[in-house]
Amino acid sequence: MQNFITKAYLQYKSLFDNERGSQSLEWIAIAAVVVIITGLISQQVSSMSLGETFVGKISNWIEKIGQDGW
Repeated sequence: MQNFITKAYLQYKSLFDNERGSQSLEWIAIAAVVVIITGLISQQVSSMSLGETFVGKISNWIEKIGQDGW
């Protein structure tokens, strides 16, 4: 009986010590975040020309600093 309990415990423990599945999920989540961010950036850039995007962002930033101060 002791041998059976030991084998069952070791098999049960090996299932929870295996972290390959959780690491795969972490990499999939990281890849999903990168894809979403890339999609959002490309959507924003495609709606305006690249020059207008940067000039608009910088001018808004300068206006905001002028209003709020440093």
